[in-house]
This record gives sequence, C-alpha cells and structure tokens, in this order.
Amino acid sequence: MTPTIAPRFRSLVLLLLAAAGLLLGGAGTASAHAALTGSDPRQGAVVDKAPAQVSLTFSEAVSLSDDSLQVLDPQGERADTGEADNVSGTTYAVKLHSGLPDGTYTVAYQVVSADSHPISGAYTFSIGAPSSTSVSVADRTAGGGVVGWLYGIGRYVSYAGFIVLAGGAAFVLACWPRGAGVRAVQRLVVSGWVTLTAATLGLLLLRGAYTRSGSLGDAFDLDLLGQVLQTKTGAALVSRLLLLAAAALFIAVLFGAYEKRDDDEKRDLTFGLALGGSVVAVGIAASWAMAEHASSGLQPGIAMPVDVLHLLAVAAWLGGLAALLVSLYRAPAQTPLEAAAVRRFSQVAFGSVITLVVTGLYQSWRQVGSWSALTGTRYGQLLLVKVALVVLLVGVAWISRRWTGQLVDTVVAGAAGRKREREGAKATASSRSAGSGDSKRAAQLARQRAAVDTARQKRERDADPHRFGLRRSVLAEAGVAVVLLAVTTALTSTEPGRTVEEAEAAAASSSSAAASTTGVVTLDIPFDTGGSDGKGVVRIDIDPARVGGNEMHVYVQRPNGRAFDIPEVKVAFTLKAKNVGPLPVVPDHITTGHWSASGVQIPMAGEWEIAVTVRTSDIDQVTVSKNAQIG
Repeated sequence: MTPTIAPRFRSLVLLLLAAAGLLLGGAGTASAHAALTGSDPRQGAVVDKAPAQVSLTFSEAVSLSDDSLQVLDPQGERADTGEADNVSGTTYAVKLHSGLPDGTYTVAYQVVSADSHPISGAYTFSIGAPSSTSVSVADRTAGGGVVGWLYGIGRYVSYAGFIVLAGGAAFVLACWPRGAGVRAVQRLVVSGWVTLTAATLGLLLLRGAYTRSGSLGDAFDLDLLGQVLQTKTGAALVSRLLLLAAAALFIAVLFGAYEKRDDDEKRDLTFGLALGGSVVAVGIAASWAMAEHASSGLQPGIAMPVDVLHLLAVAAWLGGLAALLVSLYRAPAQTPLEAAAVRRFSQVAFGSVITLVVTGLYQSWRQVGSWSALTGTRYGQLLLVKVALVVLLVGVAWISRRWTGQLVDTVVAGAAGRKREREGAKATASSRSAGSGDSKRAAQLARQRAAVDTARQKRERDADPHRFGLRRSVLAEAGVAVVLLAVTTALTSTEPGRTVEEAEAAAASSSSAAASTTGVVTLDIPFDTGGSDGKGVVRIDIDPARVGGNEMHVYVQRPNGRAFDIPEVKVAFTLKAKNVGPLPVVPDHITTGHWSASGVQIPMAGEWEIAVTVRTSDIDQVTVSKNAQIG
C-alpha cells in the first residue's frame, strides 16, 4: 500500500473487478421468485359450466399453507373447499363446491417459492357470462406492509452483522494477532455477533407473519411459529442460532485465552482457532444458501457452494476493512498497527477480490441469463443502475484507499515516537512523586500529563492533511452507499430477469395453445403515459375472433404483472384495407384491472388494427395499437 503509481493502479483495477463481481452477483438477496405460468381455467376465460377444480402452474415448486389458494364468488364468498394440493410437478389445484351459479369468480393465491419468498396474485374467470364482482385484487401483495419492511431490514442487518463478525475475526487471526487485545477491535467483532443474533431472532419471529397474514401481532403467535420451524427457512434460521452459540465460544477464546498468550503460544493456538472459526463461518453462510435463491432454480448443487464462497469473500474483504479502519483510528499507542499487518490484509483482500469476480460472474449469469433480460426487464435495468452507482463508489473508495495508505504510514511511523514520549512523561511523574512522597499529587500529575498528551495527539491527527482527505472521501462514500442501498432494496423485491423471461415465454406458449384450440385472439400491448405510475401492459382477449358478435376482455397490468385500475380505457377497431372504422367500444369495468364488453360486432374478416386508449390520470393519456387477424 505504498503511495506509488503501480500499486495504486493495481488496487484500482482490483477494486473495479470486485465491483463487477459484486454487482453482477450482488443481487443475491433478490432470488429467483416463482411466477405463475399457467392456469385452468385461464385468466379471463368464460366457461359454459362450473369446473370441478381450479389449477395453477408455477415456474418452480412452491409451498402451500392453509388458504394458499382461494376461489371467491362475485359476492366475495369462498367457492372452494379449501383442499389445495400438488397434483403434478409444479401444478397445484383446489377443489370447488358443486352447483356454482354463473358470474365472475376471483382466484387468489399466496404461496412461498422455493427460495423462501412469498408470492401472491389474483385473476378472474367467468362461468356462463361475466358479471360484476365485489372482490378487489389490487392489494393482494405478499410480504408487504410494516411486516415486510421490518423483515427486509432484518435481512440486511443480519448480512451486515455476519460480515463484521466473520471479517473482523479473520482480520485478527490472519493479519494482526496482537489486535485480539485491542478493545475497539473486540467491540467491533462482538457487536457483529450481537447484531446477527438479534436479527436472526427477529426474522424467525416475523417469518410467519411475513409469508402469511402480514399482521405484526402474529409475530408472537406460537402456533404460527411452530409451523415456521417445520419449513426450510425456519430450519435454516434455527441452525444459524445454534452456530452463533458456537461462535460465542469462539469469540470468548479469541479475546480471552488467545489474547493472553505470548506470540509463540499464539502461533500454536491460531491454527485451531482458524479451523474452528472457518467451520462456523461456513455453516452460518450456508444457512443463507440452503434457504434462499441458491437452493432453487438453475444448478442448485453448484449455486449453493458458490453462494457460500461469495458471502465469505465479501465478509473477509469488507469486514476486514472495517477492522482495519477501527484499528487505524482506535488502536492504543501501546499496541500500534504494524505495517506488516496492513500488507497481510492486502493479500487477504486480493484473494477475496478474485473469489468475488469468479462467483459474481456465475451468479449474474444465473440470475439474468441474457442481454435482453439485462436491458428489457425491471430487474436488469435496476442492476445497470446499481452498476453505475458501484463504479462511482469504487472510484471514491480508491481515493479513500490512497488516503488510508498514507495515513497508515503516518500512524505506524509516529506511534513509536509517541509511545516513547508517554513513557518519558510517566517516568518524570514517577520520579517527582517519589521525591515529594505525595502519591495523590503524583497520580494527579500523571492524569494531567496523560490528558495533555491525548489532546496533543488529537490536534496532530486533526491537522494531518491525509486524515482530512480521508474524512472527505469516506463522507462521499457514505452518500453514494445510501443511494446504492435504496437501489439494492428495490432489487430484492423485483423478480429476476431470467425468471421474468421464462414466465413470459410460458405465458405466451399457453396463450398460443389456447388460441389454437378456441380461436381466441390475445394481444399484449405495452404502454407508457409518461406520468406517475404510467407504465404497464394492456391485454386484449377477443373470443371467438370471428365475423359477428365477440366477447372482449381488457386487462391492465403493471410491468410486474399485477393488475391495477386506471380512470379510463377505450378500444377502437379499424380495417384500413376496406376503410372501415374506427369502430369504438367502451368496455364495462368488472374488477381491479379488468374490463369486459359483450356483443362486439366485427362486420368482415381481415387484418384489423386494434387501438387502445389508456388514461392513467387527468392529463396522462396514450393510445397504443396492434394488428390482429379476425375472421
């Protein structure tokens, strides 16, 4: 870390590589959520008679609980028997009561995907003919509200606690064994353990409410907690707590027996502590991998060990950096940070960077999958924003790294001189007290001299231009990190690009199959009115898409596939080849995000232009269109 051009350039390159790894794989908390890929009856279908059951097909296996699948009649009453089960593969069904009357029925689902994230949604189908319904599906969002907010905070706090705990302990063992006796380093590592333990307990209590009721009061429901303990995520959280008990013993030895040994004895004990600490750290990291995104989707057998390595590398680098900064600012003069310890940390950081690059590239391929998903999905777009922010953060961090390197030289070089000054002051005070025989006066003089010495050292540090530069760059880092954290939080609640594309492909295949058997024309038309909440997709279903009377359904969805209401939607049909039209149709509002019109007359066959006017506010409106063969 000497202030020469070559090492600085090498450090900058390594930091940029690490940023690429962290960014491309940094969406690790945003896992491959399950998505609804098919249903029977399908969305918007009008069936002649009531089916015996409703089945839903997801992109991956999901976990069901009581009331995971519900079918509600037009009055909002339950039309299902509550007997939901896995019928085959990733298809789940719930049986319906017999003798259901005609009308529009709402299918609502709330399940937990294999990566532990709650997934919810709803759609409608009709028996006989569409009708109005009292059921609203706009607010059926799992994992939201206060509980979702607290759960999200708990997840990130737990990650931060693990990074500080594992990285700080690794810094002491691998880089600076004498740091085991530094009170500031001890507090840092212990605070990481306390933070991770408290966050894990909080997540365990909130888990049931997060995936089911959404009510904060259910956090202390013992029956719900018992159900959580039987799930994969519950078992992972309990395992983490047990491993944290072992980590507490490790900390006690590290800052107790280990700290009191001399250098030769420390070398003998280091191997045992390093081995035991590594086992505990790997186990804690695996508690995330076994329950979240790495355990489901593509190549879980490879993804889980890669996820563990990625998290350990982040902890070794960032946690070690935190310990290094604490040591630079808080280490007492009697235990100065040696230059050799800084060099050893540089070697550890180098290995961590290489690991981050390799694992991060694999994770990015697994989560995004294609360039089209990187640029064409909300997840990919947020990831690009995160890339830009982290590149900026890396640039500022490199400046901080340069200031830190110069500050290390200052601290290490000046520590021995300050130590000699303090020893001389103590000797003077001791000789004076011996001559006067006044022990209280001697103690008072010693305290005064120590206070003067401390004040002098503080003035020297504050006057140091390297320290001032470090303060400014760290402040800038903190500002960028706040924005980066907000983007990362948005990523965690966004469906990954690979899953979005797979779900869209499956839905398109399902729509094509339905159209080939029933003659239904289905059009998906993106729109953007330019206003707040102005982006979405409008879906038009025309059945049976022939000359004469037709049934038309209009669905308005957000980019994430959730239905939402808008003030106005209008449709017009134009057959330009015959100069027919436009023929306006104003559909009736059925339920959230769903409009319908019966008896839509198509006078002749041809390629019709179907224009949809969407108004999302008093002033924000747009007309989008698509052609379709009718008749």
